[in-house]
Amino acid sequence: MADSTEQAGSGLVSLAEIREAARLLASVTVRTPLVPVPRMHPDLLIKPESLQPTGSFKLRGAYTAISASGRQARERGVIAHSSGNHGHAVAYAAALLGVRAVVVVPSTAPRIKTEAIEYYGAELVTVAPTMSARVAATEALSAEHGYVVIPPFDDRAVIAGQGTIGLEIAADCPRVDLVLVPVSGGGLISGIAAAIRATCPGAAVVGVEPELAADARDSLRRGERVAWPAADVQRTVADALRVEQVGVLPFAHLRELVTDIVTVSEDEMLTAVRLLARQARLVAEPGGAAAVAAWLFHAAELPTARTPVAVLSGGNIDPALLAEILTGE
Repeated sequence: MADSTEQAGSGLVSLAEIREAARLLASVTVRTPLVPVPRMHPDLLIKPESLQPTGSFKLRGAYTAISASGRQARERGVIAHSSGNHGHAVAYAAALLGVRAVVVVPSTAPRIKTEAIEYYGAELVTVAPTMSARVAATEALSAEHGYVVIPPFDDRAVIAGQGTIGLEIAADCPRVDLVLVPVSGGGLISGIAAAIRATCPGAAVVGVEPELAADARDSLRRGERVAWPAADVQRTVADALRVEQVGVLPFAHLRELVTDIVTVSEDEMLTAVRLLARQARLVAEPGGAAAVAAWLFHAAELPTARTPVAVLSGGNIDPALLAEILTGE
């Protein structure tokens, strides 16, 4: 395992960058606990990022990236594209920092997320539900108005911010030997893997994707970035994980630091949402529950672990969907 200096030299986000992000976030984000859930499994610990002020881990990266942009962000404003949670986090962080924000979302973004974006004063722009449409609109508006772009995952500062989750896991549970992380564009698992592998080198980091949006799994298997058709990834109920291709910088982290990526079914994620609510008293959106679903239903595919941690990445679920999941069989 490379140390933080070697990681920085190879282009990966370093432990020093993650520690600096932690300093910036000290009074902004919640240091989420590691929650035992003995009814689900006697050894599993859950890191509930749903307890963040914006309901997901995305606040860590968004605030770090806007802060890193400094005077440019304050003078020009920022723009982000998002499936929902990153946009919510950018809107909230920009409001804290007194920065104008514009957020581009797909037409399929859940209303609970778009309402939050508007609540914090950001301008909302809706486009077709493809990554190419989101990126094109973001680039065009940035070019026209001079906004600073805050990427959702393919960015050093964003990855460093998400990596503070790994720092907290390592500090609170030094014996951790497996960390399970939902994968979308790859920023979350990149930061966590960089922090965990530098501080707990014996621990494995495994990503979890929906079966219906498994581009990162395919990319890791083939050794090159693989893109899935937008129509395919839109099939999953896990709206937070509907990214067609893992980012360039995240893919470098996946290849160097991530042990494996496994997939979970739609039913498995929904069951995990229900069990988290009933047995752990934690609200999760389907994508946020993916890592828990992997431990519950795919333990045989995972590295042997005595002290596993599953990251619950977000809890911004549509209330009607949550009610359906809780009352359904």
